Parts: sequence; C-alpha cells; structure tokens
Amino acid sequence: MAQHPTPEFRAEAVRIALTSGLLRKQVAADFGIGFSTLSPWIQQDRRNPEKPSAQSDLEREVTELRKENRILREEREVLKKATQFFGGAKQMRFSFIAKNADMLPVDRLCQIMDVSPRGYRAYRNRPLSQSQRKDMVVLAHIREQFALSLGSYGRPRMTVELKELGFDVGRRRIGRLMSENGIEVKRNKKFKATTDSNHAFNIAPNLLNRDFHADAPNKKWVADISYVWTREGWLYLAVILDLHSRRVIGWAVSNRMKRDLAIRALNMAIALRQPPKGCIHHTDRGSQYCSHDYQKILRQNGFKVSMSGTGNCYDNAAAETFFKTIKAEMLWQRSWRTRRDAEIAIFEYINGFYKPRRRHSALGWKSPLAFEAKAA
Repeated sequence: MAQHPTPEFRAEAVRIALTSGLLRKQVAADFGIGFSTLSPWIQQDRRNPEKPSAQSDLEREVTELRKENRILREEREVLKKATQFFGGAKQMRFSFIAKNADMLPVDRLCQIMDVSPRGYRAYRNRPLSQSQRKDMVVLAHIREQFALSLGSYGRPRMTVELKELGFDVGRRRIGRLMSENGIEVKRNKKFKATTDSNHAFNIAPNLLNRDFHADAPNKKWVADISYVWTREGWLYLAVILDLHSRRVIGWAVSNRMKRDLAIRALNMAIALRQPPKGCIHHTDRGSQYCSHDYQKILRQNGFKVSMSGTGNCYDNAAAETFFKTIKAEMLWQRSWRTRRDAEIAIFEYINGFYKPRRRHSALGWKSPLAFEAKAA
C-alpha cells in the first residue's frame, strides 16, 4: 500500500466497510491496509460528515435534484393559478399573493409575480380603501349567489341578481371580481341521439315556425326528450314547457325511451294547466310524439299539433335551450351513481331552482314564476 493513500482511496475503503456487510478485517485485508488503519478512518468519517464519500456525493446530488423538481412543481402550480394576473395592476398581483401565501414563502411568490416584497408589505399594511371595502362586500354576495345558482350564474345574470339585491354595480366590476377569485361557470358535455324519426306515423306541419313568443299562458307548448348518463346506464328525461314563461309544466324520467315517457310528461302538464282548446303543442318528429297513443291525447284535449322540420333542431330551440341549461348547470357537473340519484337532482333543480329562481334573458331576467306573477 502507498504510504500516503489518496482521499478517494480512503473514501472508497470506508464506503465498502460501511455498506458491503463484510467484516472490517476482511475489508482491510482486501484494501491492503491494517485493521488499525481502517478503524480511525471510519471514526473520522462519522465525526466529519462534511467530507462525504463518493456515494454520499451521489445522494446529495439526488437530494438537490429532488429539491429543484419540487420547487419547479410548486412554481408551476402558482403560475397556473396566476396567469390571469400578470397583465393586471400590481394591486391584483398583491391580492393574489395575499390569498395564496400558504402555497410558497412570500418572497418567492413576490419573485414569481414580479413585485417587490417591500411593496407587498406596504400593500398589506395599507388601510383598505372605500373601493376595496365595497369589493369585499360585493364579492361575499357574489359567492353566495353563485352557490344558490348551483354554480350557473355568469356575469350577466350575476349583475341582475346583485342589482335586485340593491347593489349599484356594473358588469365589468362583477366580471373582474369573479375572474380574480376564480368564480367561473364550468361546462362539460356528452352527446347521444334521442330523436327517432324513422317511422311510419303521420307528420304534422310546423305551426310554431320558430316563433317562441307567447303573450299569455297555455297558447304555445313545446316538448322534447333528452338524457343523462349514470353508472346504471342512460336515464331519459321528457319535458313540456309553456313558452309564455319558459316554465316546466310537465316532466318524466325513465330508463327507456318509450312512448309512455312522453305521455307521462304530457299528462302532468294537462293536469296542472287544463289548457283551453287551440293551444299549439310543438315537438320534433320523434316516434314517441307521432305515436297513435300520444296523438290521441292531443286530439282529445283540443291541441293544435305542430312538428319541426326534418332534422332541424332550431325549430324546437326553446326546448333544446332548456336541456342545454339543465345539463350545463347541473347534470354535467358531477357523475351519477344511480338513475334514482339523477332523478332526485332533476326534481330539485326544476322545482327548487329553475322555476322559482333562475333568471332568463328572454323574460327580462326574471324567473318563470316571477314572470307569471307579473303577467297575472
């Protein structure tokens, strides 16, 4: 052995002695050194961990890389949330830092958001202005109304809602507060065909002719069928709307899209409204609506039968709009374990929100019940 072993030689001998599982005498013999030489090296290594072996160098490098990766992941999460704030004023970026101070140290958040820690501290210690205090009050009501609307109110409806509550606020301010606080309407979608027009039943002319205005109740009804996916399979939903107030006056659900589904919705609407003769009843050309049984009920109650053109969804746009609304605002917002779960949610949406609360642009931003009460 050399009289003056290199640091690398010593480090390798210590590493083998500590990690190989061999007896230290065997390790000393393998390296051509005495046991009395190896033991002090090991003791010195334990006393001086700042002088790492080649293995600990690798471990330290891995630790550093993991730390860097963690920092990059944290910064990426911040950047994903903060994208909309970079083009805004410093006040907006300071506000973001204050709301997300639990994500990273404030100094790092300031660096990411391109503001100074000193400026942020001044922002935190500065008394709220009158405008900021009003923003806080308005934001609290936005959050409340957003929850009451089942997460469906965007800027236009939210503006009308808050004005009715007595707040003198404009769309731009509400839009800014919603954007800054991540309050946004989420929409997803699935598609499935529900109209079977390949049948031998008679087809009625289009009496409605895309005129979806009715100056009184029970003059124009529209009907349609749609669906929702559950883990048990499809659940089909049939509805009938009165075009005067867009109110749902009849509805039914089933696990099969048969004619009795449409008939149950129709019978509910007739029982509720007792319509006079001459009310227009408009649908697509689906076999459920063209069937002899369905048409017999319409004739018995004096309806004028109207049907859309071939494959033209715009001819029944009012009913299509209702389905788009209930899906975007409620049905697409979660997955449904059973058909019964979805049925209960549909009942609560129609009777607890859509009829009494939901504002419609076609009704001057009033709910169906409020519109009917005003017209009465």
